[in-house]
Amino acid sequence: MNPKPSRRQRTKSKPQTTARSHDGGYKAIFSCPEPVRDLIVGFCPDAWLQNLDFSTLEKMPDSYITDSLHARANDVVWRVKVGGQWVYLYLMLEFQSSVDKYMAVRMLVYVGLLYQALIKRGEVLENGQLPPILPLVLYNGSPRWTAATNIAELIPAMPGVLQTYRPQMAYLVIDEGSYSEQQLAGLHNIAAALFRVENLCAPEVIQELIEQLDLWTEDNQELKRTIAQWLRTLFMRHSSYNILLPDVQTLKEMKMALAERMTQWAENYKAQGMEKGRRTEAANLLLTLLSARFGQVPEDVAVRIQDSSADVIEMWFQRAISAPSLALVFGDAHASH
Repeated sequence: MNPKPSRRQRTKSKPQTTARSHDGGYKAIFSCPEPVRDLIVGFCPDAWLQNLDFSTLEKMPDSYITDSLHARANDVVWRVKVGGQWVYLYLMLEFQSSVDKYMAVRMLVYVGLLYQALIKRGEVLENGQLPPILPLVLYNGSPRWTAATNIAELIPAMPGVLQTYRPQMAYLVIDEGSYSEQQLAGLHNIAAALFRVENLCAPEVIQELIEQLDLWTEDNQELKRTIAQWLRTLFMRHSSYNILLPDVQTLKEMKMALAERMTQWAENYKAQGMEKGRRTEAANLLLTLLSARFGQVPEDVAVRIQDSSADVIEMWFQRAISAPSLALVFGDAHASH
């Protein structure tokens, strides 16, 4: 008799539908220690974290995580030694391509499930305390991340004893699109290079980044292959690149394949740049008109405008000429406040 499949085996994963989604290749990249090290060093604003001994990074195997956690999280869990002792700091990476208003609730659940797994395996500190966990969300979507980063922000403050028992747990968000090209270029590491590619770079910059990635990944051939295949998928699916590429196994092969398609690539990049310029100009004109008619434009409305296409912005501009309120410019209640 065949054994009954586990809950994890029976659970069907949801299909990926967005061109910017973190696919399996992206998760595979951060299943290697070098990108995880560079993510922490480059994007976690804490000197103590940046000085950890990353040579001790150890990825927790899939069998280590409970079925309940696997059913809920697109996670990669790492641990690293602190101060030369076997007191582990656990790093929980969750990948997101869209804003989830209740992400703080999900992260609270994930951390609780991981602690349950550690307790069940007897992997607690000598005094019975639990090891620290850094819950981290890596986000590559648009617009910028706006969800609460502490579950307490989702629960209204209450008087008396209820306030004492309001849950408190924060998670760290690394929002790729919130960093400028100049900021990312100054970091010189694997994670920053990947973010630069996703945020759209000129052809000559991409070629330079591929050379740097080949150098920074050193002798890790599996990581080189994983990054090359992830880049191929990105270049073919991302509307800003839209380049048809053959199957590649190394970063050197990727660079050669791109060089052979330089003309098509340059034309796509030029067209994208023209559209971006048109969108920026239209957004600035609309914001000026809205400010003149309705006063200061709320930040969320400004973000919505800047993340919209030029055609949509121009439609809003025509409405703004005669609309009696800010909300009616957008045809909904989004800007009613």
